[in-house]
Amino acid sequence: MQVTILGAGNMARGIATRLLVGNHQVHILDRDAGQSAILVDELRSASEGRVSAGTIGDPLLGSVVVLAVPYVATLGLVKQYGDQLNGLTVIDVTNPIKSSYDGLLTPADSSAAEEIAKAADPGARIVKAFNTTFAGTLLTGQVAGMPLDVFLAGDDAEAKATVASLVESGGMRPIDAGPLSRARFLEAAAFLHISAQFTLGTGFASALKIVC
Repeated sequence: MQVTILGAGNMARGIATRLLVGNHQVHILDRDAGQSAILVDELRSASEGRVSAGTIGDPLLGSVVVLAVPYVATLGLVKQYGDQLNGLTVIDVTNPIKSSYDGLLTPADSSAAEEIAKAADPGARIVKAFNTTFAGTLLTGQVAGMPLDVFLAGDDAEAKATVASLVESGGMRPIDAGPLSRARFLEAAAFLHISAQFTLGTGFASALKIVC
């Protein structure tokens, strides 16, 4: 599968690594063409040429787009791409946390994913995923010898199945958390997980996982 990642930061690196493990093609776009080129150079040794770089604004390649930029940048980004997102699976990995770390930027009756869905082309198929996984853990796809759980929320069953397939191919376990409105709880859980890093001293190397 061909996937375009918008952003070239740590989450882009982690998700791209898992996608390449799954033998997918990855196209990385960033506002700074130099940053996307640097990340592609880092990934290329393990990618067998299946990764390429460009600038945000370039055409989207493939049927899946990953929003790996800060939440505050996502609304403008989906508006910029407009109807190019029609029919595409759009993965929102963001957490709308205030810079003061004392709450979320989104209203209590909404989520980053839902706000993105409102701003995006009506034909865009938004799926919340990867927001509960830390970037560093995605490099190996596991914590404490156990595969990462990746929680998915979305209203389009086919789009969620596509994302679940990508997750599985990267050696992780997808868990369907329900409709897109459940992104509110996933973002709240991620906020709690992030906050716990400062008290537990786990250095963003922990994971949220269902064990039974």
